[in-house]
Amino acid sequence: MLGLPDGVTACLFDLDGVLTDTAAVHDAAWTATFDAYLAARAEATGEPFVPFDPAADYAAHVDGKPRAAGVRDFLASRGIELPEGSPQDPPDQPWDAATVAGLGNRKNADLAERIRTDGVDVYEGSRRFLLAARDAGLRRAVVSSSANTRQVLEVTGLAELVEARIDGVTLRERGLAGKPAPHTFLAGAEALGVAPGQAAVFEDALAGVEAGRTGAFGVVVGVDRLGHADALREHGADVVVADLAELLDTP
Repeated sequence: MLGLPDGVTACLFDLDGVLTDTAAVHDAAWTATFDAYLAARAEATGEPFVPFDPAADYAAHVDGKPRAAGVRDFLASRGIELPEGSPQDPPDQPWDAATVAGLGNRKNADLAERIRTDGVDVYEGSRRFLLAARDAGLRRAVVSSSANTRQVLEVTGLAELVEARIDGVTLRERGLAGKPAPHTFLAGAEALGVAPGQAAVFEDALAGVEAGRTGAFGVVVGVDRLGHADALREHGADVVVADLAELLDTP
């Protein structure tokens, strides 16, 4: 059904990069956040300023992960370690008082403003697939590390097409480990009342694909928006498509 194996009765969709083009917005917000911090640090210390790479650094260190993990992992790649801080840390901290939480809050504030002013684009093939999945009786949930998931679903009109949502707010409230751990997808399957083997995972991030593989789901569909199909397969994707509409044409 819809290009999925027999026995699959539910779909677990990542949001950013799978259903919506918010991955580009996230990337821009991460780039602005890290470049501001790195530039200020370089100016004060005399260290060379090496900007955040919106392609390589985004894919390797932050894509698909909870905000704090993205901050921590990217900075570690530059040999930088910051205090964790608290969720209330202000987004406009000076560089020498920066915390993981503060940088994460800065990125989230930047992202929220971009969504408010520019809106969010939905991949048309993904909307078509969601409609077809609904009409075919497949259960549907969104599983995302983003704390802005509800806002994006409402802004785009996708909220009425999904039955459950596991997001960054859920992670914080329930203490779930983020991707590449499988816990969020397992929570999504539980919310729909299906076993992992009955659910298909749809992911564009390497961390998310790895989470699908680790959780032993019925099938992991990698969505290649960045030209890294081979890497998606290496991390555990059973099928790789450039757009979900391709599955609609699969016998």
